[in-house]
Amino acid sequence: MAEHVMAIDHGTTSTRAIVFDRQGEIVSTAQREHAQIFPHAGWVEHDPVEVWTNTQWVVAHALSRAKLNAADISGIGVTNQRETAVVWDRRTGRPVYNAVVWQDTRTQERLDALAGHAPRITEVTGLPLTSYFSASKLAWILENVPGAREAAEAGDILFGTPDTWIVWNLTGGPSGGEHVTDVTNASRTLLMDLVTLDWSDEMLAIWGIPRAMLPAIRSSSEVVGHAQLPPVVAGVPVAGILGDQQAAAFGQAAFDAGQTKNTYGTGNFLLVNTGTEIVRSTHGLISTVAYRCGTDAAVYALEGSIAVTGSLVQWLRDNLGIIQTSQEVQTLAETVEDNGGAYFVPAFSGLFAPYWRPDARGALVGLTRYVTKAHIARAALESTAFQTRDVLGAVIADTGRELAELRVDGGMTHNDLLVQFQADILGIPVVRPTVVETTALGAAYAAGLATGLWGGFDDLRAHWKEDRRFEPAMPAEEREERYRTWQKAVQKSLDWVE
Repeated sequence: MAEHVMAIDHGTTSTRAIVFDRQGEIVSTAQREHAQIFPHAGWVEHDPVEVWTNTQWVVAHALSRAKLNAADISGIGVTNQRETAVVWDRRTGRPVYNAVVWQDTRTQERLDALAGHAPRITEVTGLPLTSYFSASKLAWILENVPGAREAAEAGDILFGTPDTWIVWNLTGGPSGGEHVTDVTNASRTLLMDLVTLDWSDEMLAIWGIPRAMLPAIRSSSEVVGHAQLPPVVAGVPVAGILGDQQAAAFGQAAFDAGQTKNTYGTGNFLLVNTGTEIVRSTHGLISTVAYRCGTDAAVYALEGSIAVTGSLVQWLRDNLGIIQTSQEVQTLAETVEDNGGAYFVPAFSGLFAPYWRPDARGALVGLTRYVTKAHIARAALESTAFQTRDVLGAVIADTGRELAELRVDGGMTHNDLLVQFQADILGIPVVRPTVVETTALGAAYAAGLATGLWGGFDDLRAHWKEDRRFEPAMPAEEREERYRTWQKAVQKSLDWVE
């Protein structure tokens, strides 16, 4: 029997393939970044062809580095940046336009025109009416790419979030590729009924989207097809699909109601498992699907979505040039004892949870001649922790349950300075697992469950190991004063776009 599983982890800035063994340990990995395309202010795009080319490269290299072949892989799991919209020609496999990324805000005018539908949209989908989600991006492509709507009506072009694009190509593309998504990704489109787990005809009518171009909605853990490309994995079952944040929760073994995780990546995303019950937030969170395994009932979650955290560090590197690599931000920030009075609200795409303010824009406040680039680097890291406290406060308000600790994962959690400040500003322990790449691990788990590599959740729970526990050390009075100042800074970022 095959003793390994592969995860394809397509994120906002790069695509990785990771091979895991039966113990959930990383055997090999390969990664490639893709270009960030900014045609206009507020527009963010990716090239789907580049994404697929990179996917083939990382799959082949991860398998080669592990010294394994297709027969050694029990299944492939796919996890992906959610909400991003890809539209392509089913006959040629060519995209009709670049992928419109989740951070993109070009559709705000269309959203404003639909404001009267907002309560009903939220009731059906669990989501607020914002540019974050896929529907307005897909509608924009249909309305602005010549011939796109006619081709969609004729059934000649297909839509999907990036998981759908990758799985379609993996399983044959124009030569019989499977056009599928899973419930977690479908729940991020503003088009799926959160109760029936099917596309909503009412939502499709509101957005003017033909049902024929939508993928079939499948479970997160089931065999949906077999890989054809790249040839090194031909015949391997494609057996897991999860949106990246749901995959991270799966990788953290947060299978039960009340369990919580926070992922620190391009943005931050905090998920709280609510079991088979849909909990409707009254404090700015999103109701979404956590996962579904086979024919079991779907499990739901509340999510707090933060748009800009790790991408702020990237901005310091690429736009300001105050660091040369992302890893240098901790070293620079550690040269000062505090933020020097500077607070950074990175509302580059407006503010997401719990505010949902598209009119907000980035603000760096509290500046004096004393502030240096080191203080700005520290303020950037601290903004991630402050935004997480905003969201955690909404979680507590919605669930009525205090958290005893917070489990964290994602690339930014390698930064000990950030994680310690997170514990300080929350006043609870923050726990980092030994495997922080839990997004890829979750996709691997989903695929391995579907193909029999693991027998059930208890097998996966046994793999979770604590790497380090960060205990809060900041006095309570100082913690509250710093958070109060953060909240003042947030107010300065609002009402910028009229």
